[in-house]
Formats: sequence, structure tokens, C-alpha cells
Amino acid sequence: MNAHSPIEADPLSAGFYTPADVARLIGVPSSKTRGWLNGWAGSDSGPIIDRDFKHTSTISFLDLMEMRFVEYFRSQKVPMTTLRRAAEKARKDWDSSHPFALSKAKYLTDRRKIFAQAAEENGDQTTWDLASGQHEMWETIETVIAKGVMFDPASNLAKTWHPRAGDFPSVVIDPRRAFGQPTVGDSGMPTSALYRQWRAEKGNYDRVASWYDVSRADVESAVEFEMQIAA
Repeated sequence: MNAHSPIEADPLSAGFYTPADVARLIGVPSSKTRGWLNGWAGSDSGPIIDRDFKHTSTISFLDLMEMRFVEYFRSQKVPMTTLRRAAEKARKDWDSSHPFALSKAKYLTDRRKIFAQAAEENGDQTTWDLASGQHEMWETIETVIAKGVMFDPASNLAKTWHPRAGDFPSVVIDPRRAFGQPTVGDSGMPTSALYRQWRAEKGNYDRVASWYDVSRADVESAVEFEMQIAA
């Protein structure tokens, strides 16, 4: 299916995140992400995610999207061994370096089958029951993970993400803008920049809006978003 990462064509459009950024955006602490990305010290278990920026601490947008997937399935009690095996099978079967960042609509059934196979091979009854049971349950899980994500129709890979779409519809993460940091509105201004200026201006929204030539609503959304993900 040849759904390779766009980093091969343009590394600067891949998005750049630190472990601290990941913790803020998806609530996964660095102690978890290190193992997912690099494997575990003193163990033969390799990484779950085939990261884009190998041998660095930098995390790409598609790495981030896959970490959202892994974290949600972990919350459903899917063991790491099953997740790792499913990722390996999916990368091979679909010729994709980021199988957990592919469109829910197109890969829903195939991903369910791969998880069922991985669970059977690992003797993982919990995931087997989840993947081989009611189709509606699996679809609901994948729908939750895909919430706020737009997919590229050509590659089927995640293209942009609205991290808090219900509360902040104007805040978007697009790896091609601001190196993938959250931005707000049509201006594409990073929410962190507006928040820092708001604090410098002692809470004066109008002054920040005038300074950056954006709407007051954008400043308010940026400030509230940054405060929420910091909580």
C-alpha cells in the first residue's frame, strides 16, 4: 500500500516535538514514551513505533499520532506485547512505517484482524475478545482515536489534528505549520506565543490581539487551550 512517512520527501514538514510536548498534548509521560520509541533498557523488547527521527529525542507528528493510538489501546488493557506484534505485522503487511496513523475508515477491518492475529499468537485473551467480538465496539474505539484527525486522501495518513476539537475548534496541529506546534485561527499563530505574550501583558487580551494582528477570540482560545493542556 506504500503509505510511507512524508519525512522522506520533506523532513521540515514532519513536525518536531519533545517528550515534554507529547506529555502536554496527549498526557503520556516521558517514562512511557521512551520505551515506546526506543525500546526498554535491559530487555530484548524493541520499540513499538518506527520513529522518523531515529537516534534523537525528536518526535514527529506521525509518531505523535501513533502514540495516541498506543495510549488509548493501553487504556483498554491491551498488553504491550500484543501492540508490538500488531505494529510489526501491520508495517510489513501494509508497507507503512506508521500503521497506527492510518485512516480509521480505510483500515478499520484490517487493523482489527491484525490485532486478533497478534492476540492469538501471544495468547492474549483480553485483546482477542476485543478484536473478535462485536464490530461496533472496535469501531467505537477507533472513532475515539480518530476524533479531530484529518487524513490525507492520497496516503491515508493523519494530516492534521484538532487536539481539543470540542472545546477549541480553531486550534489545530498541522506539521507543515509552525513545525507542528498548536496554532489558532487563519493566522496560524502558535498558541504558546499568544499565551506567553498574554502573560507578559498581565492578561490584556486586546493588547495581545493588536500586537499580533489577530482577533481577540483567537487570543482567548489560545490562552484557554494552553492553560488546559498544562493542567
